Parts: sequence; structure tokens; C-alpha cells
Amino acid sequence: MLPAVALGRAASAQERVKSGTVEIEQVQVAFIGSGNIGGGTLHFQGRSYRFTVGGLGVGGFGVSKMQAYGDVYNLRELRQFPGAYGQARYGMAAGNTGSGEMWLENPNGVSISLRTRREGLALSLGADAVYIDFK
Repeated sequence: MLPAVALGRAASAQERVKSGTVEIEQVQVAFIGSGNIGGGTLHFQGRSYRFTVGGLGVGGFGVSKMQAYGDVYNLRELRQFPGAYGQARYGMAAGNTGSGEMWLENPNGVSISLRTRREGLALSLGADAVYIDFK
């Protein structure tokens, strides 16, 4: 799943078509392995859709709360959005400061570029499988 993420990140702007935006809040707990749970809102074609986010991964340690916002690419139909996403990430948090970037991509070719802010004490570097579903 990660090669698809790398390909999505390396894709040129001409291959990605911005189709919406997202806002996400989640809590991540990590000690070698990691787990996260949260939710967010997809803004697509003039409407807003609430969704849940959950997943498991490898790499990192600590506990942090993450807020993220970003752009959704290559989403043509709403039904392409939910499902499993591969994730590549980096970032850190110490106290009330922290930031990072994240790319998600699913088998439908939908990719999400996220800018993150974290609170807590955590170091995050690795890959995860993330599952998104509508509420």
C-alpha cells in the first residue's frame, strides 16, 4: 500500500485534480505500534459530509491530539471517499507545539494532502493503514 502513497506524493500537479477539502481531529497513541481514532468533515461539491477515522500503524511513541486540514484530489463521486487508505507521515509534538504533513491514498485513486498540528508528547515517523467511513 505504501508504494501507492509514494506515487501519489510524487505525482505532478497535472495528474492531481483538487476536488474538495477536509478537516480532521484525532487522538493517536503510539509505542512502537500506533493506533488512532477520530473524525472529520469532507467538503465536496458545495456540501459537507461527516466521517470517522480509525487505524493502526507502526513507528513512533507517545500520546498526541492531532488537528489536520488539507486538500482532497481525484474524488469524482462521493462513494470513492470511504475505505482503506495507506498513509505516509512525519511530525512531532511536545506540549502545545507540533506539526507535520501526511499523505493518504486509497485504491480508488483518491488522495488527501494534510497539514497537521499536534498537542501532547509524541514522535511520529512511519506508515499506517487508515480507515475512513461516513457517519
